[in-house]
Amino acid sequence: MNLADRLMNALTDPDSTYEDPTPDMARISDEELGALVTAAYGVTTWTRPAARAHAAVKRAADERQPRYTPEVCRRLFEVLAERTEKEVFADLTLGLDAVRHRTGPLPDVSEPVGALVESRLAENKVLQPYALLAVAGLAGEETLRTTVERLSRDAGPIVADETAVVAALTRDEQILLAAIDRDHPFGTRPPADAWRGPAAISAYVAFTRRALEAAAARTDAIHAGEIPYRSDKAFTDREVLALGQAARVALLRDEPWLPELFDRLLPGVALAPTAARTLPSQAMLYEVARAAQDFPTPELVTVIRTVRRNVRHAGVPRQLDKMIKKIEAALAERTDVALRLPRLDFDDEGVLRREAGDYTAVVTVTENATLTWEKDGRPLRGTPAPVRRDHPTLVKEVRELVKRVDAQLVTLARALEGGFTVDTVHPYGWWRTELAGHPLARTVVRRLVWEIEVAPGDWRAVLPEAAEELPDAPDDASVRLWHPLRADADTVRGWRDLLTEGRIRQPFKQAFREIYRLTPAEEETGVYSNRFAAHLVHYRRMFALFRARGWSSDRLGPWDAGEEAEADRVLAAGEWRIRFFHSWVDQAGDDDLAATDQVRFDRRADGDWREVPLAEVPELVFSEAMRDVDLFVGVTSIAADPEWTDRGPERAYWERASFAELTASADARRDVLERIVPRLKIADRCSLDGRFLVVRGDLRTYRIHIGSANILMDPDGAYLCIVPVRQKSDGRVFLPFEDDRLSLILSKAFLLAADTEITDETIRRQIGRRT
Repeated sequence: MNLADRLMNALTDPDSTYEDPTPDMARISDEELGALVTAAYGVTTWTRPAARAHAAVKRAADERQPRYTPEVCRRLFEVLAERTEKEVFADLTLGLDAVRHRTGPLPDVSEPVGALVESRLAENKVLQPYALLAVAGLAGEETLRTTVERLSRDAGPIVADETAVVAALTRDEQILLAAIDRDHPFGTRPPADAWRGPAAISAYVAFTRRALEAAAARTDAIHAGEIPYRSDKAFTDREVLALGQAARVALLRDEPWLPELFDRLLPGVALAPTAARTLPSQAMLYEVARAAQDFPTPELVTVIRTVRRNVRHAGVPRQLDKMIKKIEAALAERTDVALRLPRLDFDDEGVLRREAGDYTAVVTVTENATLTWEKDGRPLRGTPAPVRRDHPTLVKEVRELVKRVDAQLVTLARALEGGFTVDTVHPYGWWRTELAGHPLARTVVRRLVWEIEVAPGDWRAVLPEAAEELPDAPDDASVRLWHPLRADADTVRGWRDLLTEGRIRQPFKQAFREIYRLTPAEEETGVYSNRFAAHLVHYRRMFALFRARGWSSDRLGPWDAGEEAEADRVLAAGEWRIRFFHSWVDQAGDDDLAATDQVRFDRRADGDWREVPLAEVPELVFSEAMRDVDLFVGVTSIAADPEWTDRGPERAYWERASFAELTASADARRDVLERIVPRLKIADRCSLDGRFLVVRGDLRTYRIHIGSANILMDPDGAYLCIVPVRQKSDGRVFLPFEDDRLSLILSKAFLLAADTEITDETIRRQIGRRT
């Protein structure tokens, strides 16, 4: 019996003795896999062999596209109908997938589809409406007409319009829409690329504008008193979902009419026409905010912030604050629109003034935004009491403006940095006026190194902050961010020296950026890297970093299916994906421990992900992706935890990793230390020795590891535990980029250089002790 037959037997025979938990599914053809998927979905008796086979089939179907013979296609619809009759959820997209990827002519499925649709329409809430319309069409016009009538009943005119539009689409177009249907019992979130298909359907795109304009017109009518006001009743539940779908498609397309429409719609749903603290539609406000998390634009972020400031409901601002953080993080990843910053009435030098009686509020944008007050042109030390008393609204507005500008500058920096993996190129004329010359963007842009193609193939690098003038090039010349991966060592060294000597702090690590090239070991392993495997990390810290850096991952823990996970991030405008495998190890006090494992890369092909050899990954994509993984391990490894020394069996890993060879990120840190240590007040007490910063105190000599910041003491090599503190001797040490570990190393160096002045008894005892 071959593998396909053994798996089929395990799925269909309760007496099966199948045991293999990891069968070689590459031996299964795509057509055999389609039959196995159908059988797996129809399992009713869950034996151990059935569960093992089901898991293997699911993994294979996730990795490649099954194919369905006409007979298997019909059988799948029969399984869907059987599940529905038993009041078990049946995922209609499985049937549509079989129709789309069948190997022969479409079989007659009218009988099972008719029974399936009839059961669905009898439910109180009809789920998967897009998929249901596509499936209903397989049973004939009468079934489709009945489905349209049922879906439109009591759902509101916007849903009725949507249903009519979807029913008239081709089956392939309906299948594309079914992939973004969020009215699902498991609350699944469609992947970002699933929206591209619907965004190209002209009839549905026309509906999106019609629907959103109808929604804005309805809220206008509520505020004009033409429609009676009822709290949270401006739209039906189905209309909120339909409008959310429409908003996402329009945001993805970055439609030019959207900003003006949202300026009407969001205040309309967030403020009652009376003095009430309720909203016309809290659900609609949150739905638009969730749409902004998927496909943000700078203009929509501005409107949501304005609404958040004006809404009267006590709980809504707190919820919007959480959502705005996610929206801004997503905007930074959407490099095609994130660079579109509003000027906010700032002059060309990045200064904005607001009059308040005899006083003037001055907001100045340098590295960040600062607020000062003037009277008769003289700066004041704080906010004048008459201004606080007579102009409280203005005070609140300018303070919020400072926060908003700072958030926009952070978003801009993240968006520019995110453009590395797609090697984003801008027209020189636009870059010069809308980025380098923008009153807000200029502070970020001018502190970065840029390459300008002054002639075909001739790229000239420039740091605007240190340049007397920009290179002469035509407006349509190409401009891109300089990356050290494309430069030789001398060039990189030159830019690092210039930044240090000029005390220019970059908005993100560029000149000192780590680079990661393929190693011989990775060439040998082929499709995976073990470069960051076998580390023990503080799992909750790493999980938080996943979210902060735009990675997705299931949460690990001591529960079923919680032992292993993979974190992934999509890069290069959706063309590449990196996967970082890790597993749960144990609980450690208030935290959990995880172990790191392989890194793999996938490329998008025909709408699916396909794993590829590391050698085929573009250099910039590989380097930027591995930089993230290095960050996860370096920041969260227990090796960087000075209090770990006496804890359990993980001590061996801690001892090995705490003083190990330097990683790429630690090498960049050492490069900075070489430049700044000679400028420190304690320079005569410091030297660099391999992977250590050596500090000579009066009592001992200390070796601070540049990777972990852990400390060994000479002459006996005793370990010195210092709980991280953020104190420097004078607080004015210049760093060319933000690096918490580098700041920690310097703070320890200043502390230990004056070891006779240390007052902390725990540290004094360790220094005085000899082993």
